[in-house]
Amino acid sequence: MSGDLVVPDGAVGVVLFAHGSGSSRLSPRNRYVAGALNEAKHATLLFDLLTPGEEADRANVFDIELLSERLLERTEWVREQPATKGLPIGYFGASTGAAAALWAAAEPHNEIAAIVSRGGRPDLAGPRLALVRAPTLLIVGGRDPLVLRLNEEAGLRLRTECLLTVVPGATHLFEEPGALESVADHARTWFTTHFTP
Repeated sequence: MSGDLVVPDGAVGVVLFAHGSGSSRLSPRNRYVAGALNEAKHATLLFDLLTPGEEADRANVFDIELLSERLLERTEWVREQPATKGLPIGYFGASTGAAAALWAAAEPHNEIAAIVSRGGRPDLAGPRLALVRAPTLLIVGGRDPLVLRLNEEAGLRLRTECLLTVVPGATHLFEEPGALESVADHARTWFTTHFTP
C-alpha cells in the first residue's frame, strides 16, 4: 500500500496517520497537520489503510480490527527504517482511524508514546480502550455534539493520561477558519511533550 514518509533533520519522533472513512493519505486536512508536525521536527508517515479494492466494500472501512492490523504492520516497518529506527512513535487518527490507532496501541508489545484523535470515534475501540497505555489527546469540534459526547464517554474508559480538547465553533471536519490550525497546534504540543525523554 502506498505511503509518504517525511523525516526532517534532527527528528525527535515519528507520527503515523490513520485516516478515517472515505479519506486517504492524500487528505488535505491530515497533510496540513503533518506539515505542521514536520516543522516541529516530527517525522510523519501518511499511508492508505486499505487498497482501492478493499475500500469498495464499505464494511472494511468500519472494520477496526483490520485497520489496526494495517497500522501495526506499518508501525513495525517504521521501527525498521534507518531514518526512524529508535524514535518514539505516535499515532494521529481521524474518525474511524482514531479507533484503529487506539486498538493498535492497546497491543501489549506495541510501545506508543502518544496518540492524538481528531474528530475521532474512540468508542469504536470498545473494550480495548481500557488497555491503552499511551497518553491520549481527544480533539473535537464544539459544533459536533454527537462525536463530542462519544469522546467524553470514551475518555472516561481510558485508564491512561487523557485530555479532551474542544475547538470552539468547529464542526466535524474542522473546515471553519482557524479550526485546523488549532488542531495542528494542539497535536504539535502533545507530541512534542510526550516525545521528550
